Amino acid sequence: MISFVVMIESIINPLQTDWSIWVITAFCAFVTGLSKAGLKGFAMINIPIMAHLYGGMASVGILLPFLIFGDAFALIYYRRNAQWKHIRRLLPWALAGIVIATLVGKYINDEQFRISIAISILVCLAIIVYRDISGKKELMTNNKWFNNSLGLSGGFATMIGNAAGPIFNLYLMSMRLPKNVFIGTSAYFYFILNTTKLPIHVFYWHSISLKTVQLNFILLPILILGAFAGKKIVKYIPEKAYRIFVIGAIALSAVVLLLK
Repeated sequence: MISFVVMIESIINPLQTDWSIWVITAFCAFVTGLSKAGLKGFAMINIPIMAHLYGGMASVGILLPFLIFGDAFALIYYRRNAQWKHIRRLLPWALAGIVIATLVGKYINDEQFRISIAISILVCLAIIVYRDISGKKELMTNNKWFNNSLGLSGGFATMIGNAAGPIFNLYLMSMRLPKNVFIGTSAYFYFILNTTKLPIHVFYWHSISLKTVQLNFILLPILILGAFAGKKIVKYIPEKAYRIFVIGAIALSAVVLLLK
């Protein structure tokens, strides 16, 4: 009987963490589902939580498959709403940012890794503050240099800490896209970036292992539950309120990480 219980625990909790950590990780999976199904920016609270539980690089490796699962779910429902011109504008620079972060991330320790994540989010907050103070509402759409810098910093942020959400969400919000177009465009964009990062985490950073993937699949039903909940909730949020929610979530995530 004891051996059977041990076997079940090894399946459900492959990393052999404390069960309180397992429950919090399950909560993060649920929040990822909520975010990917439309409550954009909400999942940024996962970054400081997971970094605290598992360490900087390890937490990024655990979160990445959750993000890919969530992207896939969002594509099922919103893929027809995507506008590819926005993806093509940022993607090359974002990929360049991923390359830079890959080289940097391999040679820094865990504390430095956490600091890098924090800096990535703070850059996002600085963009928000500057945009609001300057009143230049079309800055991101008309300034090519600024767009390229945004893509590069977003690519770096997504590789270092899965933290590109505030940057790219802010870019798309500046386009004043309808709610479903915003969700569909970001779903395609993040799916491309996250699947690109996957082999780097597995073969170069070694932050994804069979056990972490096992944990991802064990918690997949919870993520799907969050995705269905997010899809239901977003239907009842008006366009203006949705925009305020996303920007607020971006700012809150930066503050939370700064306090960490």
